[in-house]
Amino acid sequence: MQETVTETITSNHHPVKRPFFSRGWFWAILICLVAVGGFAFWKTGHSVPASASGRSGKKRPALPTPVFVAHVRKGDINLYLTGLGSVTPLNNVTVRSRVDGQLMAVHFREGQNVAKGSLLAVIDPRPFQVQLTQAEGQMARDREQLNNARLDLERYRTLWKQDSIPRQQLDTQEALVRQNEGAVKIDQGQIDGAKLQLTYSRITAPISGRAGLRLVDPGNMVHATDAGGLLTITQVQPVAVVFPLPEDSLPQVLHRMKGGRLAVDAFDREMKQNLAAGTLVTVDNQIDPSTGTVKLKAVFVNRNNELFPNQFVNARLLLDVKKDVLIVPSAAIQRSPQGAFVFVVKPDRTVAMRPVKTGITQGAETSIVEGLESGEQVVVDGAERLRDGSKVEAKEREQTGKAGGKGASPDGKPGKQPHGRPQ
Repeated sequence: MQETVTETITSNHHPVKRPFFSRGWFWAILICLVAVGGFAFWKTGHSVPASASGRSGKKRPALPTPVFVAHVRKGDINLYLTGLGSVTPLNNVTVRSRVDGQLMAVHFREGQNVAKGSLLAVIDPRPFQVQLTQAEGQMARDREQLNNARLDLERYRTLWKQDSIPRQQLDTQEALVRQNEGAVKIDQGQIDGAKLQLTYSRITAPISGRAGLRLVDPGNMVHATDAGGLLTITQVQPVAVVFPLPEDSLPQVLHRMKGGRLAVDAFDREMKQNLAAGTLVTVDNQIDPSTGTVKLKAVFVNRNNELFPNQFVNARLLLDVKKDVLIVPSAAIQRSPQGAFVFVVKPDRTVAMRPVKTGITQGAETSIVEGLESGEQVVVDGAERLRDGSKVEAKEREQTGKAGGKGASPDGKPGKQPHGRPQ
């Protein structure tokens, strides 16, 4: 049996023997043994057996990394500016009654396309017909009085020439004729006014467009001072889109407008569907200081009613087209503290990390100013596992640029979105 080394501790009563190796020492030694054994096991598991490395004892060469590549090509790339705007009708009219009366009939359907001059509603015309009849009767009476005054005037002139009446009587008759002529003119004005009121009792469309919801039902009394009106008519063919752009882009836009109208496409708020194509017609005369943007207005034919008033759309303005530039997929561009770079596949199936200078980014494609040549292969997928000189197994991937991508800016970054509703 193993002897136990003890030490004697003197106390007031009896000596106590305590083991020299306490329980703490035991656990410390045990942990050290486990750590040494684990390290030896780890070293053994990571060593390369001689049979696996070959008879020569050399390490097995690393397997090539599978990546997708695309060719650098030459082509045209568009420079777009994009702004979140709203569809605005060229004309929007609230149709109101211009006379007071009872609404007798409605001759339009809600949502119907109406032509300019078409009958929309009828106000009770009978009161205005009565006014017209009264004015015509007054006119007939005053006209006969005028004719009689003119006959008397001719007689007075003859008598005055014969020195049979004083000059004062002739002047009085001439004044009476002029008074009757004035009364006839007043009567004519009343007749015209009654006819105008009668015309206003038939409410017609002031413009061509789409009729809105009916705001007043037949049988109700309407007044010329009613704020709501009877309905609204909105012109939607053609229709306008008003959208903001950053003030920094204004000089470029104004310069390009001197060469002709610029094309504008209207996309949905997710920039996936091209809704309509139009042209830029004007730029606002001032910059909004609160947002640092300027408003632009484009007109769209809207033949099939693709755009609806007050609809939010992304207006994409084609500012310029860069001809015959080098283009690569945007996924090939990598970033580092030193700048942009790409992995170029060399003929020996290794990759080289090459710095590049990028230009315009449009959708899924980016133009290259310098650093690449046409026909070279660049890695578009799997670059995160590569280093300079890595062996790769390259597979071709078809290049597809999305026409509905975000607008590009001259520095290659996505177009700045002005203040407005989020997309």
